[in-house]
Amino acid sequence: MIDSPRSAEVGRGPAAVALPLETPALTLYQFELCPYCHKVRAGLEAKGLAFTKVEVNPMSKRELPPLSAGTPRKVPVLAIDGVVVQDSTAILDFLDQRFPEGLRFLPTDPAKLARTREIEAWVDDDLIQVLPTVIYGKWGEAFKAAQVTARTSNFGLLQNLMVRGGGSLIMHQVAKRIVKRRGGRDPRQMLEAELDKFESWLGDQPFVCGEEATLGDVAAQGAFTCVKEFPAWQLVVARPRIAAWYARVQVIRETNRRIA
Repeated sequence: MIDSPRSAEVGRGPAAVALPLETPALTLYQFELCPYCHKVRAGLEAKGLAFTKVEVNPMSKRELPPLSAGTPRKVPVLAIDGVVVQDSTAILDFLDQRFPEGLRFLPTDPAKLARTREIEAWVDDDLIQVLPTVIYGKWGEAFKAAQVTARTSNFGLLQNLMVRGGGSLIMHQVAKRIVKRRGGRDPRQMLEAELDKFESWLGDQPFVCGEEATLGDVAAQGAFTCVKEFPAWQLVVARPRIAAWYARVQVIRETNRRIA
């Protein structure tokens, strides 16, 4: 149920959406360089939902709210009105049901629904698996990634130093394991292969399912945002169709973005 039938325009132009004037407080627990978290942030902004961001220490995870027994202590986690939702896909589905006035992630057309679900699954199962290898696959990139994480947090001095030092080691080891699991291929080649796949889905359409943005666009654009501060970003924007699509989704996010 929506808290209030009254609504207000969020942003201007064709991408603007109407939402209740009063919406419940949303808190996103996240890591700055987590692609799954960027998926959720893209969804929240595209929906025009104001939220508070809490950066979670990737080592201690002490900032996380109480979670159900037996559930993994992983981000992203969304808290709203005493309800805690985990997993990026579950969060985006929850947002689409709870706030139908915003951009609808799931189209009613069965073929488009199947396509957007397929692309969102590809984001989780393939694209996001490759991104860490180009974000912190090399020592210099791993160190920069740890710096970004520490810089964007509100950790104390000791925690900050631990993230900058130990975080780079953990990130680099994660990237190495992914490369090994995927046959030892060069990370840039792996990303290029995923970009080929996405470009074939996109074709000449403005969005992956046609004229309107859907879950697949939000998920992919959010994930790609993770590499903007790294050299691999040039591989993304070197493709004109993908670059133009990314910019279109970004306009929706910026037009509808609300500050908590």
